[in-house]
This record gives sequence, structure tokens and C-alpha cells, in this order.
Amino acid sequence: MSYGQKWKSAHARLMNRVQARLSARARPADGFVSQPEPRTIGYFARGRQMMAGNLMFAGQLVEAKGRPLWEVDCDSAAFSDEIQGFTWLDDLAAVGDVKARKLAQDWLFGWIERYGRGRGPGWTPDLTGRRVIRWVHHALFVLRAASPEQHEAFYKALAAQTRFLSKRGLSALPGLPRFEAMTGLLYAGISIQGMEAHIAPAIKALAVECRRQIDEQGGIITRNPEELLEVFTLLTWAQAALEEAGQHADPEHLKAITRIAPTLRTLRHADGGLARFHGGGRGLDGRLDQALAASGIKAKQGDGLAMGYARLNCARTSVIIDGASPPMGVASTHAHASTLAFELTSGRRPLIVNCGSGDGFGEDWRRAGRATPSHSVLCLAGYSSARLAPARWVGMGEAELLEGAPADVPLQLDVQHEKRRFEGAHDGYLKSHGLTHARSLELSLDGRTLEGEDYLVALDAASRKRFDTVMDATRLEGVPYQIRFHLHPEADVALDMGGLAVSVALRSGEIWVFRFDGPVEMTLEPSVYLEKGRLRPRATQQIVLSGAAMQYSTRVRWSLAKAQDTALAVRDLAMDEMDDSV
Repeated sequence: MSYGQKWKSAHARLMNRVQARLSARARPADGFVSQPEPRTIGYFARGRQMMAGNLMFAGQLVEAKGRPLWEVDCDSAAFSDEIQGFTWLDDLAAVGDVKARKLAQDWLFGWIERYGRGRGPGWTPDLTGRRVIRWVHHALFVLRAASPEQHEAFYKALAAQTRFLSKRGLSALPGLPRFEAMTGLLYAGISIQGMEAHIAPAIKALAVECRRQIDEQGGIITRNPEELLEVFTLLTWAQAALEEAGQHADPEHLKAITRIAPTLRTLRHADGGLARFHGGGRGLDGRLDQALAASGIKAKQGDGLAMGYARLNCARTSVIIDGASPPMGVASTHAHASTLAFELTSGRRPLIVNCGSGDGFGEDWRRAGRATPSHSVLCLAGYSSARLAPARWVGMGEAELLEGAPADVPLQLDVQHEKRRFEGAHDGYLKSHGLTHARSLELSLDGRTLEGEDYLVALDAASRKRFDTVMDATRLEGVPYQIRFHLHPEADVALDMGGLAVSVALRSGEIWVFRFDGPVEMTLEPSVYLEKGRLRPRATQQIVLSGAAMQYSTRVRWSLAKAQDTALAVRDLAMDEMDDSV
């Protein structure tokens, strides 16, 4: 970590502490002018778990029945951020009964007593913005049957946080953290008596961020689909709150919503979940549909490309491909080496997936989830197509950024009469092995067949010379490669036809058959599915095609074809059982 980076981080923490203490002296607010509708979506089952004393945050389960939330011992910064951001209030509000309200009041007023005077880890711009949004959304829920003293404490703490956001909101990191801070400030300005002066600055700040952070294709620099959804959700909430207050959002704000909505539709699988790339998950159930409906934007991306992703969609089958270089620099803090990886969903059932983000399962899983072998794509000689650089200081802590990522990723989408075709390539292995990886995918018009080809090619004289050097180092044994197809944990898989094919059965009753053609060996190997909100990774399996590149050109063909379908009238209506065990 450089001296300059260390100084900036220390200065930011100092200014947060100073402004938090000063803000705590702010004059209490008198009450609400207006209150936006509670738009945040909570989970009833998670609320019931918290009421039973089982606290599940940042992938960690703590049994704390009878203990105040703020006395729970946990060394995880991610755990602390989740409880300080008050998103758990959505879950208790989803339960909504007297016991849930009593627990929410105990925890909220406990926070005010412990941290309301400007102390503690929750006084950062993004966490404060997230917290203010929940307090405003659920004010009627937490203030019902509260004492006059509690009402006064609530409004005083809310005024203090508003003042803090007005002073430190723009110091939040660009992207989602700054959108959270500015949306929180806007909510407070619209809703709380005496805070009207903050509305105009918040509107202007949101407009500036929309212009800076949302590109012309409706994407963000991190290329994280779930983060884009969170930004989009905040913008729709802010727009709705302004309209309810009789005010108007800035044109840049509205243009950003118009650009993002078609991109999110491109990144949405047939089952309604988002593609899981670059640290993002499927998104909270219902969040995407609610945000798209609230925006009123029905447009779609015309060419099937969005934020560097390509989409093939026919009938009830969706295929989403990472068709661009991963983010670089500070934006690559959570980025993955996933270029040319794909996911496939049939109806309501994911079939081919990526392992996902391991952020909630510890440092080892986080690093593993970012590597190329954790994605449904070709991996050459155990190398990732982009590598993790040594940790460096980013923002308020250390992070491992990506380096050596593909620089040239040409791609083409072709819509033909009987199929949809994707062709792409990347040079992530060019410097190390002299080989370019190319991939083509064809989805039939009825959505029943996906045909793929993977190539390893030395394109020019310099590349061939580099490949020859690598071959000499391996004593002409070739450069090993694996093409991986990670399966969703709810898919049942078995070798078929004497090991020449794999049958994959989905819970809907569909059966897909995987076949291959080329100089490779096929095996079934263990894999994992890294899913937010669970205590541990879910075990699953992967199809692996293993071979060795011996020549300047190597080609492997493979296909996934639906051998058995469900009746169209049924449409996989059987609902999954509720998983209360997390």
C-alpha cells in the first residue's frame, strides 16, 4: 500500500468520524412531511428465523436468542456491514406481527442508544444511506405503539444521519455506494420536516452520477448484473418518491432508467433470475420484476448485446454469454476471469451455471470463485484467462484486482431463420501460450438444442513460435486444457451410452443429453454452487472435457439437446419447497 493511498483512507475515516459526531448534535426533526411507500422486499422465512434467535448475515449463522443484536460477537466486517445497513428490517416487516415489530423496535432503538451519537462502524456514507432508506420505508411499522421518548430519539437520529449524508455522501465510492448515499439523502429531504434544503442537492448529485456511471448502453463499469439491478432499483425508488412529493427527477436520472431497463432484460434468464457474473448473484426474488414494472420501460436491447454480455433466447431457453474483457483497475475488485463463459436456463430451471461469488464463504472461496475453472468455459493449462494481482489498497481496505486480462474480444451475433448464433474469441492465453480461444454457440429456434465449438488456434507466426516454445518445454506432450460445464445443484446427472454422453434431468421433468466430438476425454467431477444467504457452498457436479493441444489448431464440438420435454400446458408449475434451513 502506497503512502498516498494510506493517507487518503485514514483521512476518509477521520472525516467520517468527525462529521458523525458533529451531525449527532443536529436539531431533532419534528416528524414526517410525507412517507414513501415501503418498496423494499423482505423474506418472511428469514424474519421468522431472526425472531427464533438465528441470525444469518454475510454467510454466517449466529445463535443469539435473547441477546441484543448489537452485542453479538462477530469479527467479520461483512457481517457488521449487513446489520448496520438495516436490510434485516425488511425481513421483520415482512412478518409484520406484534412480536416482529417488538424485535425491530428493540434492535432499532438499541442502535440509537449505542451508536446514535455518531459512534461505531455504521457511520459511512453508503451504510447510512441504506439505513435511512429502511427507516423511512418502515417508520410506521417501528413507531407504532412506541413511547414519545422513542419517537423523539428516532427523529433525532434520523436528522443526524441526514446531516451526515449531506456532508459526506459525495465521498462514498463511485457506483452503488454513492447511489445509496444520495438516495438516502433524497429520501430524508422529501420525507422529514425541516430537511427540504437537501432535496435539490440530492437530485443534482444523482443526475451527475447517472451521467458518469451509466454508459450509453445502460451498463456500469463493474459489469456486475446484480449491482446494476441495485442501482436501477434505487433510481426507480428515488423517481417514485419525487413524484409522490409532487416533484420531478432530473432528465439525466430519467434517461439512466430508460437505458438500464433494456439491459436488465437482456441479462435476465428465462426463470426471471439474473445471470451470475463478476460477483453478482441472481438478485432478490421479485426485485427485478418489481423494478422493471415500476420503471414502466418495456424496451429491449435490439442486438442482444448488453454491458458486454450476449443473449441467445428461443422458446423457453435462454443462454447468456460473457462476451467482453473483465473490468480492470479499481472496478475489478470483485471481477471474475469469465470471458466466453455461459449460463443456460430452461424454463424455470437453471441447467448450466457458473459457480458464483464466494465472497460470503471466506477468502479461499472468494479467490476460487473468481478463477476461470469456476466458470463454464475452457481453461488452458490451469491458467485463468485473467490473473489476480497482489493485494493493494482500494478505498477503505485491501483488494485483489485483475491483471493480464484479455485485451481483444471480438464477437458476432447472427440471427438466422432456424437458429441464433454467437461467435467470440479472446487473447487471454496469447502471451503465455501463443493460443487464442474461440467459441461458437448455436441455439435452435425451438430452444431444444445448443451446439457449441471451442477452438484453440495459433493465428500468426509469432503465436506459433510461442506455442512451439511451450511445446518444447512440455517435451511435446501438448498443452492440457479442460472445457467445464458446471451444473445447477438441482440437476440430476449420470453418464450414459457407455460414457459417451451425459444425461441431465431437471426437476421439471425435462431431460437434456450432452454429447461431444473431438480429441478429449469426458468425466463427471465434483463442483460447487456458491449462493448468497447460505451457510456453505452447495455441492453439485460438472461435466469436464479434458484434452491437450498438440497442433496449431485444436477443435472440440459438443451439444446439449433436450431429449424429453414437459407438456407446454404444464410449464413447470410445481413449486419448490421452502428452504427454512438456509
